[in-house]
Amino acid sequence: MASATTREWVHRAWKNGLAVPAFNIPYLPMMEPVVRALADTRTAGLIMVARLEWIKFAAGSIEAVRDEYARVGDRRVTRLHLDHVPVIDEDNLRVDYAADIGRAIRAGYESVMVDGSRLSLEENIACTRRVSEMARAAGIPVEAELGAVMGHEAGPLPPYEELFRSRRGFTDPDEAERFVRESGADWLSIAVGSIHGAISDSARARKKIEARLDIGHLDNINRRCGVPLVLHGGTGIARECIRDAVRHGIAKINVATAIRQPYERHAPESPARARDAVYAETVRIVREELAIEGSAEQINNGGNRP
Repeated sequence: MASATTREWVHRAWKNGLAVPAFNIPYLPMMEPVVRALADTRTAGLIMVARLEWIKFAAGSIEAVRDEYARVGDRRVTRLHLDHVPVIDEDNLRVDYAADIGRAIRAGYESVMVDGSRLSLEENIACTRRVSEMARAAGIPVEAELGAVMGHEAGPLPPYEELFRSRRGFTDPDEAERFVRESGADWLSIAVGSIHGAISDSARARKKIEARLDIGHLDNINRRCGVPLVLHGGTGIARECIRDAVRHGIAKINVATAIRQPYERHAPESPARARDAVYAETVRIVREELAIEGSAEQINNGGNRP
C-alpha cells in the first residue's frame, strides 16, 4: 500500500469520484492524533502545513513539521504536503515564496502549493510556472490557486449571503482554463463558495461560517480545466454538497479550523484532552462530513475497490 505517490493518490481520487482530505497542523502535537484517526478509519489523507501556521501559530518551521511527520507519519495512509505559500500574504506583504518552497522540496515534502491568488492573472501564471519547474525537477506535483477563498483577510468579511450572491472572488472558468494550460499546475484550488476559518487572534475561536458551493460553476471549471480540483475551507459544508462537489471534480479537501479549534479549547487545561479532541473530530469529519472511511484501500488500489 505504501508505494503510490501523492500525485497518484489525488489523480485516482479525481478519476474515481473520491476525495483526499488534507489536514493542517498549526500545532505539532495535533499531528499524531490526526495520523492515528486516518489509520483507524483506513483513510488516505495528507498532513500539511501552511506558511501562516509557522508564522502566526506554533508549527515551528517547514523542517519541524517534517521531523514530526518522520516520527509519527503512517505511510499506509498519509503523505506530507506544503499548503499555502503565498506570493503576497494575508497582510499584503511580499513573500519569498520560492525560497520557502525550495526549503520544503529539499526537506522531502511530497507536494507543494504556491498561492498567487492575490496577483494579476499574468503574475499568478508566471509565479506558478516558476514553482512548477522546481517541483517537476523534484518529481512532485504542485497545487496553485485561482480566485479568492476568503476568510484569512484582516477585518470583518461582508455577510456570507452577499458574498455568495455576488460571486465575489469566484474563480473565472475562462481564466482557469488558460491558467492550467500556461502555468503547469497539477492541481487547482478554486473558489466556488467555501470560506477559510478566521485566523486573527480576536476571531480564531469564532464559529466558522456555514458555507455552500455553486456546483454548476464548479462543473464548468472541471470540464474546462482537465486537472484535479481542490476545495479549501472544506468543513462546515453540508455533506450532500461535499459529495456533489466530489462528483464534479473536487479531489482534495482541506481541513483546518474544524480540528484546530478543539485543540485550542482544551490545550491550556490538558494537552492529552486536546489531542483526544483532535482525534475525535478527525474521525467525525472522515465518517460524517466527508463519508470517505476506507478510502486508503481504494486509492492505493488504483481507485477501485479491492
